[in-house]
Order: sequence, then C-alpha cells, then structure tokens
Amino acid sequence: MSPVLHTDPLQFRAALGLFATGVTIVTVRTPEGRLVGLTANSFNSVSLSPPLVLWSLARHAGSLPVFSAGSHYAINILAAEQKDLAERFSTRDIDRFAGVAWRDGAGGAPVLEGVAASFECANRSRYEEGDHVIFVGEVEVCTSRPDAKPLIFHGGRYFTELPL
Repeated sequence: MSPVLHTDPLQFRAALGLFATGVTIVTVRTPEGRLVGLTANSFNSVSLSPPLVLWSLARHAGSLPVFSAGSHYAINILAAEQKDLAERFSTRDIDRFAGVAWRDGAGGAPVLEGVAASFECANRSRYEEGDHVIFVGEVEVCTSRPDAKPLIFHGGRYFTELPL
C-alpha cells in the first residue's frame, strides 16, 4: 500500500475514487425561475432528528451562488437505469432539463421523476472547507422507491449493484 502525501492531489483524488458512492443530482430553482442541476456523489446523512443530509460543491463551480442563495434544493438519488441522466447533468453548456421529467418540490426545487429516492431540503447551513462548500439541508419531504436498484460510482466508472 503506497502512502498518500497531502501534497499530491492526484494520488489523493485517485484514492478517494476507490470509495464507492451512490450518484445524486442536486437541483434548485433560481428566483427568476431558471432550473439548475448538477451530478454529485458527495452526499451523506447527518442526523435523524432533525432529519439532516449534506452534500458539497466546489468553490469554483458556476452554480455555487445559486445554491448558496436558494432557500431550498432537492437531492435526487439516481437509480441504476439513470446513468444517462447522471452524465447529462455533468455535461457543460447544455439545457440539462430538456426532455427530463420532473415536478415541483419544496420551495420550488425540481424533483426528478423515476429516481430511487429524493430529499427536498431547506438550505439550513453552509460551511466553507478547503476548496469546497459543504451544504447541510433539513429534509422537509423524503420519497423513495424501495424496489429501485442503485446507480454506483467507483474508480471513475458507473456500476449497478452486484449481489455477493
């Protein structure tokens, strides 16, 4: 096992990529009504009481001001069959919502149809740490599809669950 030096960001990033995660799309609506969404795998639970979740966004992300100022956002956990959606919402300079089915969630945040689960969150707090901002959301509405298979991201590739 090779050591990871704090000064070697490429090796650090590669090591982080070995942690398998689920895939989410975080969505928000601007005060002018424009829909914004992005693919993120930095999602985690924080607390059951009150119900809190977190996700993080790079400080240099163009959408940071929108997510910081918005009162609500939705975290959509993707199902295995939604790989194309994950790729779409990580593509630059396209209308990410074109042809995508969604509904209005809490505070107007778009909730994507067909996802494995969704968390409609009040934008409770933000913490600047390193090159990212950590968003903590208070879940106001949670929905899930218990029969959904997860979309998994590991080592720079998408996977679906494989039974052991």
